[in-house]
Amino acid sequence: MKKEKVMKTISMFIITVLFAINVFAQDANKLLKEVDDNLMPESYESIRKLINEEPDGSKKEFTFFTVKKGKDKIAMLYLSPASEKGRSTLRLGENMWLYIPSANKPIRITSLQSVTGGVFNNADIMQLDYSTEYDATYSKGTDAEYLLDLKAKNKTVAYDRLKMWITKTDKTLRKVEAYSASGMLIKTLEFKDDKNFGGGLTRPSVIETYSPLYKGYRSLMIYQTIKKRNFPDEVFTQNYMSRLGDLRK
Repeated sequence: MKKEKVMKTISMFIITVLFAINVFAQDANKLLKEVDDNLMPESYESIRKLINEEPDGSKKEFTFFTVKKGKDKIAMLYLSPASEKGRSTLRLGENMWLYIPSANKPIRITSLQSVTGGVFNNADIMQLDYSTEYDATYSKGTDAEYLLDLKAKNKTVAYDRLKMWITKTDKTLRKVEAYSASGMLIKTLEFKDDKNFGGGLTRPSVIETYSPLYKGYRSLMIYQTIKKRNFPDEVFTQNYMSRLGDLRK
């Protein structure tokens, strides 16, 4: 009888712990969703500048017109430099394409490639919601910041694991470290210079990235405008890639 009571107590303890872990995980994923919502509207258009800096001090700059719809549709048109003007990229989930006017047809690209060179890869430039690609758990943060550990939901995601620092006051993303499946640090992204973009959206306007794999290199992504806008599904198709410029007002 005593043994049965002990076993019952142990079973109840295990159930209680598992329940607490499950609730804790749900709470972490809820915070991750808040971070996504604070970064971007669900559907929007934006103008961004990307700057790649090399160890010798030289720079290369790109400007993009970007449109996004829902959780997994994003398209991007090159506005400058002149040599790249008219190119576009499309991402549907984990599938990505690059359209080059001279080739007149889209070609497949991968998340770990970079259509611009520099430290940002295609997955960084055409970022989906973090909560779409990752599951979150809490790690030990600070008095001022939450720290989330993110694990990729599948092997097609660019990074196997992320560490994410978020302010406790307003749930603003401040830093992300990206790791490979082996635990190697691939790159760090810092989110800076909060800006009011209108429509109730205030978020970091600059993302700076650097990597131990590319010593002396740095890339910056600068958001110049962001505004809510709805689009038909037709915009996010390979046939529309050559016509993205028609969306600019």
